[in-house]
Amino acid sequence: MPSRKTLWSGFVLAMVGGAAWPVFAALASNPPTPETEKWWAQVTALSGDAMEGRDTGTAAYEQAARYVADQFAAAGLKPAGEGGTFFQRVPMHQVELDAARSFVTVTAAAGRVEPLKLLHDLTIVANAALLANLEGPLTFVGYGLNAAGSSLPDIDLRGRIAVYFNGAPTGLSASEGAAYAALRLKVLRTSGALATISIANPAVIEPVRWPAAYARSVALVEKPAQPNPQPAITISVEAAAKLFGPDQNFAAILQDGMKGLPLPTLALPSTLTLHLVLTQKDISSPNIVAILPGSDAALGAEHVVLSAHLDGYGYGTPVGGDALYNGTLDDAAYVALLTEFAREQAALPIAQRARRSLLFCIFTGEEKGLLGSVYYTAHPTVPIRTMVADLNLDQLRPIFPLRILTMEGIADSTLGDVARTVAKKFSIELRPDLEPERRLFLRADNYSFVQAGVPIAAFVFGYDRGSAEETVYRDWYARRYHRPQDNLATPIDWAAAAKFNRFYAELALAVANADARPAWLPASRYAPRAQ
Repeated sequence: MPSRKTLWSGFVLAMVGGAAWPVFAALASNPPTPETEKWWAQVTALSGDAMEGRDTGTAAYEQAARYVADQFAAAGLKPAGEGGTFFQRVPMHQVELDAARSFVTVTAAAGRVEPLKLLHDLTIVANAALLANLEGPLTFVGYGLNAAGSSLPDIDLRGRIAVYFNGAPTGLSASEGAAYAALRLKVLRTSGALATISIANPAVIEPVRWPAAYARSVALVEKPAQPNPQPAITISVEAAAKLFGPDQNFAAILQDGMKGLPLPTLALPSTLTLHLVLTQKDISSPNIVAILPGSDAALGAEHVVLSAHLDGYGYGTPVGGDALYNGTLDDAAYVALLTEFAREQAALPIAQRARRSLLFCIFTGEEKGLLGSVYYTAHPTVPIRTMVADLNLDQLRPIFPLRILTMEGIADSTLGDVARTVAKKFSIELRPDLEPERRLFLRADNYSFVQAGVPIAAFVFGYDRGSAEETVYRDWYARRYHRPQDNLATPIDWAAAAKFNRFYAELALAVANADARPAWLPASRYAPRAQ
């Protein structure tokens, strides 16, 4: 285990690079505690280079899964996987675009042919049914729907490639914007267009990050991806400019699109050519599941699910010369929190343990579409009806002082009140999600439990708009999220990390020790309805 001095020295050195980290230095100046040293030692073991980023279906992920299982076994937890083991194997199918052997070119009206670099200029959703070769003229269709937002603009896209700006007209709420995007996708898929090109919107809260790590799709074998020969392409703003003619004023279209203003429909003076090479294989990857039995004779039959995901991205497109996507805060740090919490609780005498059983679920395939949790809730190793809550750990960044937490699910069940009571002890303000357009509730493993009828709680470090904390948060997302730079050099606010870890532990115990199990609130859209 590294010494406290070594950890603190590494933290100081990590602060010197990047525009926002001097701001961070003013926000946080604190050394790690013995507890956070133990936690960080686990984070280091899980997200150091030796674990190779823990990509789903790789030998490196298997190594990480064995490590986690060994931690649970050493703590004295009971295996809750399959066949008396800690593992539940998840069968999947992987389709990957071979960027080195594929190519995309754009031919302008004057006949000039220009290559576009896959994963840097554009990315394509890998699909087993994709056409290997495709060529077609381009038509820009604004936001992809007509002014009424109900169908295509008045244009025939058969035999053409549809280009649209990935935004929506101004005035739509977050839910209306999501419905608009879903309808657009459906309409364009049935339009007769050869392919679709989405121009990445730089004005959204989480813009597309370039380069893409890779173009790879993974699906559960029992829920195969819908075959679609029509390539779905996302293109950067810089590359998209090459599709437009010099008199079509792409710069003005871009500015209007970012503001949600009306956009024109244009036949573009260019042709796109694609040659795609795909590789496919069946893979499998394990969830890791363990139980610490509860101390209460009756309530011990119920389970509080404590979840996080182990998978990362592994090796991908280099960024700043680094091709290894370590996934330190996303999500090795919170698998580490659970292994440490398990060790702490298992060391207690049985009479002092939580009344309900604690079910530790470490999922695979989250980054590929919540695959491990979807599979687990469809094939639970304990009955779903015994799961009283899922407290999921993801999307957490202890990189500035912890005063505010966004809680996903805060208004959906009685867990909101339980969490508020615990948070008050730590002087933490709990807030609802103030950026619903990011759809964070739906993007983490907790959503699989919601769909199975289990109340959930999940958290994001919060901030006030325009604050120094927001500056640090946005910078982390811009430069480190889903990039190789989410690594052990990330500056950590040790006090914030320790505070959250204890808050989570006390919340888990509050739920596990309560007389009544959490209940859905009638007003929640996710509350079970009478048939």
